[in-house]
Amino acid sequence: MNCKTLTISIGRQFGCGGRVIGQRLAEELGYDYFDQELLALAAKEIGFEPDVFKEVDEQPQKGIFQSFGEFVSMLSPTDNYMSDDHLFKVQSDVIRRLAIERNCVIVGRCSDYILRDFPNCISVFLHADLPDRIKRVCARMPIEQDKARALIERNDKRRATYYNYYSNKTWGRAETYDLCLSVSRLGVEETVAAIIDYVNRMKARL
Repeated sequence: MNCKTLTISIGRQFGCGGRVIGQRLAEELGYDYFDQELLALAAKEIGFEPDVFKEVDEQPQKGIFQSFGEFVSMLSPTDNYMSDDHLFKVQSDVIRRLAIERNCVIVGRCSDYILRDFPNCISVFLHADLPDRIKRVCARMPIEQDKARALIERNDKRRATYYNYYSNKTWGRAETYDLCLSVSRLGVEETVAAIIDYVNRMKARL
């Protein structure tokens, strides 16, 4: 597919600073940034409020009908258009449209796989040492270290399951991405700089 825009897709371990890095990267490059905003766009596509989908964000194999109590009971049991798979399809359509229309940074949501046929998509995976991730999560929440560790493990498992379920790749494995970086080794600012350097080198080849 010929595309004049460029998309940077960021996969990330929980607590490694992926959202901050994505936002700063977008600011430095003058690109649009999308993370949870994709949920709002996906929800708008099918006529629902964005909050309806927060519970199933990046969570496969969990019927949406199990998540919303009385709201779900108002729907017919045959209404399967609200399934997780349908939400993924809607989000995929939104991601493809964004990639065609503008330069953007997209965090998570299998965006690298969804844009696998887009030659101008650069996929990045960010990781960090567990102690650094625990420290970052404790500072952000704030919570105790043992709870932060459990939260990290739970969210990494959720993201891996989601990614592996919807793609034919493996979440976090080096060969899945164009570029893998350790935030612990570089820090946030140098990680942003390294991605920009890679983007500039790739742009020269496109």
